[in-house]
Amino acid sequence: MTTFGNLAVLSLLALTAQAQTKPVNVDTRVLRNAGTANDALAGSWLSYGKDQSETRYSPLKQIDATNASRLGLAFTYEVGAGGGNQEGTPLMWNNTLYGITTWSVVYALDARTGERIWRYDPEINQIAVRPKICCGIVNRGIALYNGMIIAPLNDGRLIALNAITGKPVWESRVAYPQDLFTLTMAPRIAGDKVIIGASGGDRPTRGFFAAFDAQTGRFAWKFYTVPGDPSKPFENKAMEAAAKTWGGDFFKNGGGGAVWDGFAYDPEANLVYVGTGNAEPWVQKFRGAQNVDNLYTCSIIAVDLTTGQYKWHFQTTPNDNWDFDSVQQLMLLNLKINGRDRKVITQASKNGFFWVLDRVTGEYISGAPFVKVTWAKGLDPKGRPIVNPEAYYDLEPVSIYPTGGGAHNWSPMSYNPNTGLVYIPSSYMPFTYAATEELKPGTTGYKRGTTDPKELPVTPIGPIPPEGWRAGLQAWDPVNQKLVWQAQGGGGIGGGTVTTAGNLVFQVQNDGVFKVLTADKGQKLFEVNVGRTGMAPPITYESSGKQYVAFQGGLGQPANVNGPNDAKIDAPPIMYVFALDGNAPMPKPVVAPAKPLPPAAPELQQNR
Repeated sequence: MTTFGNLAVLSLLALTAQAQTKPVNVDTRVLRNAGTANDALAGSWLSYGKDQSETRYSPLKQIDATNASRLGLAFTYEVGAGGGNQEGTPLMWNNTLYGITTWSVVYALDARTGERIWRYDPEINQIAVRPKICCGIVNRGIALYNGMIIAPLNDGRLIALNAITGKPVWESRVAYPQDLFTLTMAPRIAGDKVIIGASGGDRPTRGFFAAFDAQTGRFAWKFYTVPGDPSKPFENKAMEAAAKTWGGDFFKNGGGGAVWDGFAYDPEANLVYVGTGNAEPWVQKFRGAQNVDNLYTCSIIAVDLTTGQYKWHFQTTPNDNWDFDSVQQLMLLNLKINGRDRKVITQASKNGFFWVLDRVTGEYISGAPFVKVTWAKGLDPKGRPIVNPEAYYDLEPVSIYPTGGGAHNWSPMSYNPNTGLVYIPSSYMPFTYAATEELKPGTTGYKRGTTDPKELPVTPIGPIPPEGWRAGLQAWDPVNQKLVWQAQGGGGIGGGTVTTAGNLVFQVQNDGVFKVLTADKGQKLFEVNVGRTGMAPPITYESSGKQYVAFQGGLGQPANVNGPNDAKIDAPPIMYVFALDGNAPMPKPVVAPAKPLPPAAPELQQNR
């Protein structure tokens, strides 16, 4: 056992080694150049999506198709308290690997050995905060700026820590758990600001996201995603316009529109983009008016970084009744479409459609179903879904594709400029919807556990998955809107992907499988089950000339599972780091790989 004194010595040695060479500071310029030819830290992983376009593409190619089969475990780190589903994307800078656990515990490791450098526990009042959290105790990641790690805390605080020492620098309040808000979204740096949204979907909350000065933590601006009480002055013209798309006393239930995942930033346009959550309650009969759009829920919104003022929006699911949030990953690409160079923003939405929009104007360019879809018959010329009328459900259960958990949820996709393909972790199952007779306070109006649902009498649109497939990884052509290849396994919730210049896709699945495929054809080169469920997305980085792949895993289940009544256990969450010819021992498995956990109801598994 390592004593406390030994740990102090190790931390001191690590800090001394770091101080010997001054690292490249991660400022606005460095972040803006990430992923470009001027990238000063191409081997690092400096922000949630690798670059501010959120492509999750790495130029590293030490690991490639010729040697991926030699991958092995380089080291692990047991991250300590905070078990359960791990969703945090790590960062790597200055030969240091940074991570965050479900209860917002931040830690720093030597990226080559796994030795702990520092650990910061914000000591959240878990007893008080736990019942206030909507949909799971999770945390998706951290930000890095000017020598600081900026972390979202579950209890609504945003904190900056010295990246070298782990000591607090500043702290700001974003929201309060007493108001049923929490922070689960990875904060992002845009210019000199840090942007963060507040989670709280499926609770009577009013969605928003806010900007703070990244250096000081000082509040800059807030943008609400849905209007408030229309009898009071509107915050801006955007809220006044949105109020016309609601009715009745909708504001008494908050309205929804939580911002808990998707984000991107275009410094040339000075625009920040967010995706917004579902309308609240789920079922339109409880929202005060029927057949209205309920803006700006289930939308992609662009606002000016400097002022926080509305620029444009595109609504992917008007009048949402199926919990089809549009908070999925937003990705900025430069594509040649119909012979014309276009600066676009893309999203593989929960509702089953892949969208391509002009990211400066919000103009709809194209959209297509990337999975089997029955709730809509197609899209009109402006990209508005043509809803199957029978998809609007009430007391009678209706079975709809895609699943309520989403064709694609928070599990990150990635884009490889060499293949021109986007790699989407996708779910293929249907879901049964039914409404309650009355709306009880604090509920969604949706009733689960129904049987014998009505099948929609409609011809499905979109690619039909192979027989028996519940989920898969899809290589999608965003220019021609077509499926190029698919591989079985994974799904829209849990884990995620990274793609590289080595013609590889690294995929982590929620059942504990880590595998490597060729980016051009989807040929599987490597696979291992690490013995955990509840997996976080991977990153790849280079330290001291060696390429690594890192990801966290959290939830476990006894290896001798006999049936659905066997209790799950919280396994110690672990950071797994792989490299060529790694030979570290694999931690004892606590999950039966051949018997994955059954999917939970969508409102329980989205962790928003």
